[in-house]
Amino acid sequence: MTAACQAEAEGAGGEPGAARLPSRVARLLSALFYGTCSFLIVLVNKALLTTYGFPSPIFLGIGQMAATIMILYVSKLNKIIHFPDFDKKIPVKLFPLPLLYVGNHISGLSSTSKLSLPMFTVLRKFTIPLTLLLETAILGKQYSLNIIVSVFAIILGAFIAAGSDLAFNLEGYIFVFLNDIFTAANGVYTKQKMDPKELGKYGVLFYNACFMIIPTLIISVSTGDLRQATEFNQWKNVLFILQFLLSCFLGFLLMYSTVLCSYYNSALTTAVVGAIKNVSVAYIGMLIGGDYIFSLLNFVGLNICMAGGLRYSFLTLSSQLKPKPVDEENIHLDLKS
Repeated sequence: MTAACQAEAEGAGGEPGAARLPSRVARLLSALFYGTCSFLIVLVNKALLTTYGFPSPIFLGIGQMAATIMILYVSKLNKIIHFPDFDKKIPVKLFPLPLLYVGNHISGLSSTSKLSLPMFTVLRKFTIPLTLLLETAILGKQYSLNIIVSVFAIILGAFIAAGSDLAFNLEGYIFVFLNDIFTAANGVYTKQKMDPKELGKYGVLFYNACFMIIPTLIISVSTGDLRQATEFNQWKNVLFILQFLLSCFLGFLLMYSTVLCSYYNSALTTAVVGAIKNVSVAYIGMLIGGDYIFSLLNFVGLNICMAGGLRYSFLTLSSQLKPKPVDEENIHLDLKS
């Protein structure tokens, strides 16, 4: 049994006070892990797709899926992790996650290549209100007025920044809004289906990648994406190959950290941590991205969006870190079972 599983078992059957502290630490560490992975992969993918001009975002997504499958399968063989063996019920348990997973992958990589880093990160903030709406509709959650006001600030800032984007790219905007929808839906459904008694964290990751790598490869072949990848002229460049492999590994880490953050927190908190990460990415993109065109209105909108995101992040994370009252009746029933 892994350390994470032991902590969960102790949290279910041990002393309530002892269980809450590790839970808070796990929430913080999983959120930091996700934020770091998300930050790094945007920079690496931006270098591959823009600086090197790699023309095949779908092929890059296939590399990330393949890395996920290999790492998890080898880990299972060596008894480092555990997830259930395949059976015919698994596709039913997972649906619609595989479709959302591949849509999130392809739209995310495609939008990264077509937008400047600051505009990409601003428009990605629409994931937050979409996640809020989906969690309310699917999981039945409710949020305070302060959080809703912060969401409206994010939307207002994003509209101001997008309306004055001097490097407007319609295709890039379509891809990034699709990416927002897929990300929000993927986060909410992952949280819903991540039952440790069913597939668990690792099973969700592994079977998602297994089910979608072949259809994604077919899409890559039929659209010419694979041909462009094989004909790319940088495959003899050691630095390019290292960055490609790093992107594949970071793709696995991002998927794992997303699931981990949603497991210990919520889909909404995962979206919020992404908003905090976007502050760093956007301002770094102004300095080193090379494709940001400055305008005062765009800059003001970006800062309104970032301020709303930070307030939203503070409200959500601080409320989750408050100790919850102990329900003694439920604890007694849990111990009996």
